[in-house]
Amino acid sequence: MSAPLLTEIDHIAIAVFDLDSALAWYSSVLGAEVVHREVVESDGVEEALFRVAQSYIQLLTPTGAGSPVRRFLERKGEGLHHVGYRVTDCAEALAAFKAAGCKLIDEVPRPGSRGTTVGFVHPKGAFGTLIELVEEPSQAAF
Repeated sequence: MSAPLLTEIDHIAIAVFDLDSALAWYSSVLGAEVVHREVVESDGVEEALFRVAQSYIQLLTPTGAGSPVRRFLERKGEGLHHVGYRVTDCAEALAAFKAAGCKLIDEVPRPGSRGTTVGFVHPKGAFGTLIELVEEPSQAAF
């Protein structure tokens, strides 16, 4: 058997209408502190991360009308958007998913937030779950 493709859970992404309100709730109810906040223009989102052990909870809100997260919120409302898994090599992981017959959103890796390299696997090829493959820029995470 070959080495596991996924090394750990990077993040759980939750789509929200109002990022600041969601952050206030996570802070007051869970004591969560934001460790990273960024607008990702290429994805049309603003994100905020807070750490849970070696992983993150990522809150996402759309920044424009064309954002896939906006379409998600309009169709399904707030809630779980995707699961991000850490991988050693994003290109290799995408190739493995493609070889297994999965439908890819990204055929090649692209820049993600926090300096990561990412690629998405379509939910139709992954039992209804949108998967983000995340390659860290180094061993040191935020």
